[in-house]
Amino acid sequence: MKVLIVDDESSVRRALQRAFTSKGHDVEVAIDAIEGEKIWRDSLPDIVILDVLMPKLTGPQLLEKLKDFISSSPVKIILISAYSGEFDTKQSQSKGVNLFIEKPFENIFSVVDKAEELAR
Repeated sequence: MKVLIVDDESSVRRALQRAFTSKGHDVEVAIDAIEGEKIWRDSLPDIVILDVLMPKLTGPQLLEKLKDFISSSPVKIILISAYSGEFDTKQSQSKGVNLFIEKPFENIFSVVDKAEELAR
């Protein structure tokens, strides 16, 4: 499975990257949504793990920008955030979001398990 992780927190990126890589997945990372957009268009991941709040461009703003691209793709999208109050479930689902996971993660491998479930 090809996974793209877009998060401005280096510790979160590294932890997720290690967890997915240890389970045999191909992982790319982006430090913000601008870099994430380029990698997303170039690599066509199966799963995108996208932080909600990032500088310059938020996760939901990136989804809005890529809505036509997303609608024609089988990609599964997981939004992550430490700020669950900022998450609007219905609005995000209309942008193609499949799952929301609150940070901090209880178990990093549970994120991998949920992503694998979505990809099936």
